[in-house]
Amino acid sequence: MELSSLLHDLHLSSSEKPLPSPPLPPITELLSRLQEKLIGASSDSDASGLIGRVERLFLTADPDWLLSLDPSNEEGGGAELWSAYRSLIDALIGRAALPLCEDDCGSLTPAAYQGVPARAVPVCSALRALLGTLGNGDRTGLLLTAAPPVCVFAVTHFQDQAWTNSSSRAAAQSLQEALLRAGSWRDSAQLLMGDGSQDEEGEEGGRSRGILGGVLDVLQPQLTKDSWQRCEAVKLVFAWTLLQVTRPSLSPHLPRLLPPSLLLSDHYRPENCMLGVRCLHHIVLNTPAADLRQFNRAEVVYQALFKHLYTTEAAVIQLVLSCLLDLLLVLEKPPSSLGPSSAHRKPCRHDDVLRLVLTHMEAEHKVALRRVYASALPGYIDRMGVAVCRHLRRVERVVLGYLEIRDPPEETNRLRILEVLEKTTRAAWPRMGCRVNALLCRLLRLLVDVCSDSDLSDSVRQQLMDRTALCVKLLDACLHGKLQVSSRLLTVSPVMMSEAAGSAVSVQTQHSSTCLFLSLYLSVCQPLLRQVDSSCCSPDVLACLATVTVTTER
Repeated sequence: MELSSLLHDLHLSSSEKPLPSPPLPPITELLSRLQEKLIGASSDSDASGLIGRVERLFLTADPDWLLSLDPSNEEGGGAELWSAYRSLIDALIGRAALPLCEDDCGSLTPAAYQGVPARAVPVCSALRALLGTLGNGDRTGLLLTAAPPVCVFAVTHFQDQAWTNSSSRAAAQSLQEALLRAGSWRDSAQLLMGDGSQDEEGEEGGRSRGILGGVLDVLQPQLTKDSWQRCEAVKLVFAWTLLQVTRPSLSPHLPRLLPPSLLLSDHYRPENCMLGVRCLHHIVLNTPAADLRQFNRAEVVYQALFKHLYTTEAAVIQLVLSCLLDLLLVLEKPPSSLGPSSAHRKPCRHDDVLRLVLTHMEAEHKVALRRVYASALPGYIDRMGVAVCRHLRRVERVVLGYLEIRDPPEETNRLRILEVLEKTTRAAWPRMGCRVNALLCRLLRLLVDVCSDSDLSDSVRQQLMDRTALCVKLLDACLHGKLQVSSRLLTVSPVMMSEAAGSAVSVQTQHSSTCLFLSLYLSVCQPLLRQVDSSCCSPDVLACLATVTVTTER
């Protein structure tokens, strides 16, 4: 029977009431004809009209007939029905498929996606009508068969990308909500993972299952090394799917989730690399350490991330340093957790990462990268504990260099570096005595510069002064309250100190700094902080130093 006569028998052009099923052919036959017509449609207008008739079919036809099995094939009728609906869904989605790149190196222009939103809207409407029918029936297996491609299609089109507009995004979002209602899923996470009752049998047990495996089945052919770059949407759908899945549901699918994440992270484009690193970080956080160490997976991820430390993209470095900090806990015990009675602390991967970060920090001149490094460094110093002694020379050079350079208006670098100095002093205080002189001079100079900097807000200035005062207290504690200036300062004249300030320092700041260092010069070999002349510094500096000298009296 021709498709036109089938639609005429259903009275789709005029009737809006549910129609009886006895004179109608098996639904599988009609679905097969619809699929053929959709695939063979020669123009968008023909396809749009056909999609509209499909939508009306699911809205008006008898649900019992739409979900009925073929009487001539009772045993295999269920599988045949599922296959017919799945083929029809694939044909519908194919009418709004995104164009593919001809090679795996280029990308399509926005003009190439110009007609996609208009084709996606009617497809969303037809699929939404189908989900309404499946949600009202008791064919849970059929719903679980239809859900994965529908979910992938909805996620593809509700994102703000070149192939969507406001109408298509709204239609796709509505389709996703219809999918959740059809299966009584609370949200997208439960849609993918289920509710943990996967061992139950029957229809209720089926509804508790997630569709993550089915979604990966849809995406897997497009996630190979040679094909994932040809379709821009594949990586976004994969990342969205992965980031919805948490433990313990992620671990069983790890062999299928980890390779695409590594592929993305290894790409030369920063946006793809960042997406891959986010996926890897999510995997690290939501997979048991034993599963990550199995088959040396954690080491592979570590090597993939470590090489990104040589990049100059601040956004990539920020994500990589955060991910490495969590991954290192999977690979080895943190050095700070080893007690005094432990065996000799051998250099480990923590040392390798920290050494490379400090080396890059010393020579880095880009403001964005300096901020990223300074923000990440406190976490690594805290993780190292007393083992930071192996890196004290580099840490000292970084602290001195970063405290010298302004970073207005938030002074992120200086605040984070002061935190680094605080953590380092607490962890390695027996080794800090020989470094007090250089650090103290820099801290006092910082106090004077901060108080004379009119560009800083009061809150930022107070934070800097409080942290600086705390660092001075800790350095004083390292010397048991006998903070003194080294006799090496005798060879440095106040004039030289003033000239070293450079053109970036105002005249007032130069004068204050010169007076301060002159006061230090006159107080050689005597308790340092109590000898600062009140005429040399602002009241704020004196008040800050007063808090230190009062609390350090013995």
